[in-house]
Amino acid sequence: MEILEILGYVCALIIGVSLGLIGGGGSILAVPILAYLFSIEEKAATAYSLFIVGASALVGGIKQHFKGYVDWKTAIVFGIPAIIGVSIVRTFVVPALPNVIFTFGDFDFTRRMVMFGLFALLMFPAAYSMIKSKKDKPLDKPKRIKYRHLLILIEGLLVGAITGLIGAGGGFLIIPALVILANVEMKVAIGTSLIIIAVKSLIGFFLGDALIMEIDWMFLFVFTLLAFIGIFIGSYLSNFINGEKLKKGFGYFIIVMAIFIFYIEFFV
Repeated sequence: MEILEILGYVCALIIGVSLGLIGGGGSILAVPILAYLFSIEEKAATAYSLFIVGASALVGGIKQHFKGYVDWKTAIVFGIPAIIGVSIVRTFVVPALPNVIFTFGDFDFTRRMVMFGLFALLMFPAAYSMIKSKKDKPLDKPKRIKYRHLLILIEGLLVGAITGLIGAGGGFLIIPALVILANVEMKVAIGTSLIIIAVKSLIGFFLGDALIMEIDWMFLFVFTLLAFIGIFIGSYLSNFINGEKLKKGFGYFIIVMAIFIFYIEFFV
């Protein structure tokens, strides 16, 4: 086993530790780890990431359910259009993308540049959502959930399409949408978003990539198992370490990773 592969498996464990310690964010590193440490091409990297992100989010979502922080009706209302969006993109759009999107002089703008460039771009708002401090205001009485169905449909399709294209969960988009479009309390929005991410990512993977792509199941299960082990390690460490302080540092690290991806894909 090469040094980069060993480092990749260590990073799989770190993904889980970050999820258990700070409650999210770590899975956004799955795509660059798969692409740069395991040399997996962009279609497979984003497909494998869907499975890893979905499985990890499912573990976190179940934990939040037992804490009472999952609104299942809201998860269904938001989740259905997101599932449609991710399934359409993974089944029809990604397989149809040519290797070279267009050529400008001697410069080839490739499918890999589109997928990883968009991924790196969206890492910035994801990082910002970790860096900014959240102030949870206590509620005097339970809020009445009122759905804005048209906006929810549009948002769900958009987030699902983005998830399908880049292989990331999109929690930084889903959580504000739940708060704004459904008037959901922040803690419930976080727990509910994990269920939405889990369902749309796993369904998008199994109804899309798993049917049209050759999957290295052993590698995928080993990587995901290491992430699961990391989640439990991180959950244990959270009893001794302030996850909120680490979250800001992790946010800055994601910004550095985004710049690195831009540099590798467009300049190297």
